[in-house]
Amino acid sequence: MDMNYLNRAESPLTERDWELIDTTVIDVARRSLVGRRFLHVFGPLGAGVQDVDYDTFAGTGAAQVAVFGETETSVVRAQRRVHENIPLIYKDFMLYWRDIETFRQLNAPLDVSAAAAAASIVAQKEDSLIFNGDEECGYEGLINATGRNTIPARNWQEAGAGFQDVVDARSKLMEGGFFGPYAVVLNPVWYASLHRVYANSGVLEINHIRELATGGVFQTPALKENQGMILSTGIQNFDVAIGQDLITAYLGVDRMNHPFRVFESLVLRLKRPGAICTFEGGR
Repeated sequence: MDMNYLNRAESPLTERDWELIDTTVIDVARRSLVGRRFLHVFGPLGAGVQDVDYDTFAGTGAAQVAVFGETETSVVRAQRRVHENIPLIYKDFMLYWRDIETFRQLNAPLDVSAAAAAASIVAQKEDSLIFNGDEECGYEGLINATGRNTIPARNWQEAGAGFQDVVDARSKLMEGGFFGPYAVVLNPVWYASLHRVYANSGVLEINHIRELATGGVFQTPALKENQGMILSTGIQNFDVAIGQDLITAYLGVDRMNHPFRVFESLVLRLKRPGAICTFEGGR
């Protein structure tokens, strides 16, 4: 694959240095990212792909049962075709020429802490885009998608409130024809509050929720206080379209020092926002 746009041949780094940076960037992102743990990934499509299409569906009512197959049924068809731009997410970092020379003279591995920090910041922004969207750029996220379901949240500081909200929201999705596996995503405060014994069961409340949400129970700082959701996972409902997956490029010499960029391009595709039920309000 031609990756000349990364400008790596012009950098002062060796192949071993680049391998260390690539491994570090991917490892840091993998530990940080939440959205990709339950969303399907479409792609990578290529660094030059700047937009992607997807359909929102109508005709998703019940199937028919008939001996001869002559009973009319609604056809699953594209209700609307969405043409979405794929934005870049990026963060720059600097390696100083004197540090690089020091590592060379000592025959020591390159310190890639700055690359790790940049990767962590990009991963945080990716989750923010997936969950919250970006109002300025016109993207919706899972928590504010038009057409999602909502329920009023209870006070999650009270034992059992979180479990009951999940039960109610899950029932609402099932009534709408959105079945499991389900994933639950919560703000860190609500997530922490579930680590208590539920009633007289001797089992933590979060473990009861995991039995209902087999797609996983997750926390993310991308969600603000008093925000959470349950969603029916599945490529028919939403996915993340990736142009260029997380990677590092060299930006050229800057007063003898060496700036680099950790970047990616992706967008959330909301095909059936009714597969989301958010918990709103509460404490």
